[in-house]
Amino acid sequence: MREVNEFPHKVRQIEHVFIELPDSARLGAKLWMPADAEEHPVPAILEYLPYRKRDMTRGRDAANHPYLAGHGYACVRVDMRGSGESDGVLTDEYTEQELQDGVDVIEWIARQPWCDGNVGMMGISWGGFNSLQIAARRPAPLKAIVSCCASDNQYEDNMHYMGGCLLGDHLSEATVMFAFNSLPPDPQLVGDRWRDMWMERLKGSGLWLKTWLEHQRRDAFWRRGSVCEDYSAIQCPVLAIGGWADGYTNAVFRLMEHLQVPRQGLIGPWGHRYPNMGVPGPATGFLQEVLRWFDHWLKGQDTGVEHDPMLRVWLQDSVPPSASYEERPGRWVAEPSWPSPDIQERVYSFGYRHLMEGDAAGANLEETVNSPLSVGQFAGKWCSYSAVPDLPYDQREEDGGSLVFDTDPLEEDLEMLGNPVVDLEIASDKPVAQVALRLSDVLPDGRATRITYGLLNLTHRDSDEHPEPLQPGRFYKVWMRLNGLAQRIPAGHRLRLSLSSAYFPLVWAPPEQASLTVRTASSRLRLPERPRRGEGVIRDLGEAEGSPAPEVQRINPPRHAWRLVRDLVEDRSTLEVVNDQGSFRIPEIDLVVRRNTEEWYSFRDADFNSLRGVSYTERELRRDDWHISTTTRTELTSDAENFYIHARLDAYEDDRRIFSDNWDEKIPRHLV
Repeated sequence: MREVNEFPHKVRQIEHVFIELPDSARLGAKLWMPADAEEHPVPAILEYLPYRKRDMTRGRDAANHPYLAGHGYACVRVDMRGSGESDGVLTDEYTEQELQDGVDVIEWIARQPWCDGNVGMMGISWGGFNSLQIAARRPAPLKAIVSCCASDNQYEDNMHYMGGCLLGDHLSEATVMFAFNSLPPDPQLVGDRWRDMWMERLKGSGLWLKTWLEHQRRDAFWRRGSVCEDYSAIQCPVLAIGGWADGYTNAVFRLMEHLQVPRQGLIGPWGHRYPNMGVPGPATGFLQEVLRWFDHWLKGQDTGVEHDPMLRVWLQDSVPPSASYEERPGRWVAEPSWPSPDIQERVYSFGYRHLMEGDAAGANLEETVNSPLSVGQFAGKWCSYSAVPDLPYDQREEDGGSLVFDTDPLEEDLEMLGNPVVDLEIASDKPVAQVALRLSDVLPDGRATRITYGLLNLTHRDSDEHPEPLQPGRFYKVWMRLNGLAQRIPAGHRLRLSLSSAYFPLVWAPPEQASLTVRTASSRLRLPERPRRGEGVIRDLGEAEGSPAPEVQRINPPRHAWRLVRDLVEDRSTLEVVNDQGSFRIPEIDLVVRRNTEEWYSFRDADFNSLRGVSYTERELRRDDWHISTTTRTELTSDAENFYIHARLDAYEDDRRIFSDNWDEKIPRHLV
């Protein structure tokens, strides 16, 4: 990313202010704005998160917000109630309190002397979610949003469930918030009340994993934060951004299809990061796009956005399988509207371990698979953070325990854009079973790169709200939409569709091992083929830019690992993930920060009751006159009837433990 030091406006930074809400609670905020904004008011951009502006997002904020402020905006980075220096306790995602606070913050911003009354929102992940949700509440000053790596559907495309299956990232996300919620405000900003605020958080935030596991179906709990329940509620323009290595990209397609306001979608090769910091690369000029968007909708300037295509995507070229990439080769393509009338359906019928082009009935066969629990150990994470090598590895490692159907070598290049669909006629010998489908690019030398996948808990075949057990031995016709993709498959390569009955730890396995039988004659693979055409001139998104990063003094180096251990003596397999950020000092605020997160996912032999996920975190904040640290440990196991959670939280001040809590919970399984 190219650092930019000179801007049209001199930037004034305000390290900390309190925003007082109607109920007298105060939220901590950091501001950047043109130095003369109080004499010449400007539009404002809000980023609203629980991730601690003071320390944890300081570097990212410094890259983005001064850049936007230097181009004529007042940027307001607010910590939600219960996080950072803000009052209160954070008890869950996207609560009524959070969203109402967001509306109140926007109205507060619009009243400030440095704001001209026009406000935009931007955010990634949590901030992308609440940008959509707050937009649906229509606060009058909110004129446009930029939502990155977020979803319109809390249940279908979030890190909790996918196709009715429980995701391993469910535990990961609960771990992240367990650690964040254990941290206190900074005494330099809140004074002597910091300890009381800390104890309130430690006692009150709760165990989010338990709450989420108590809602295994798409009930009102998940619908409350899903703007797909009423797309028409959003009345301001939306720029939606995703990445092919991210977990939320399907939402970009749905938002383009269903919103009725001016909207644009941008999908690159990136994981869960802002595109100017995107990995895999190429990173792009994200902040220039944000300015182009807000300059039009907040300032009324003719920047040309109304003439841009609705959807721009990075169409990826074929690459050998790897758990990480610095760059993904490809090219930008554009669609004036979505769904695109130019996308054609290419159909393949199923034969004996073969995919035959055309919609004619395939061979009348019944193919059966009973996958070992080891299928899924090379799947990578549901959502790539590019912090460790967390992308899917060579799929030949998975295909031995799967049903595999290959095409003939392609006679010409195939380009796809959209969501592949698979029709299956399938039976299970157990009342609860799951299907994992993987579509791979098979290179001439046999290596297989996963290009998309899909999951379905077969008890959710008709409804996520009202799942029903399977009748063993009965065949059902099901329809599975795989994750969206933009991909070129070269001539000479083959496509492979792999089907397995387990995919752990990306997804928690069913209560017992199930055999699945597929009738090939009525099963189909439907690909969204994008015919090659003259693209015309696609506007260059520009080089990735940002403001200079703040000074950081490294104390201990980061430590990352992604290890798969197979113990043949105990017949136990364990995936170990280490994301240790080390420790560093921020001289601006004289603060040392340490972050470490480790995860283990294991099983033994073919024992579906041996699944185990463990997460452990360490967090530390210190300066000469202040030293706190916290540790959390969460263990998730299951048997055929229940999930079990054992969790612990310990907090220390000056190396003396001042708080400890333990949880021992049992949650019944409901067809999961």
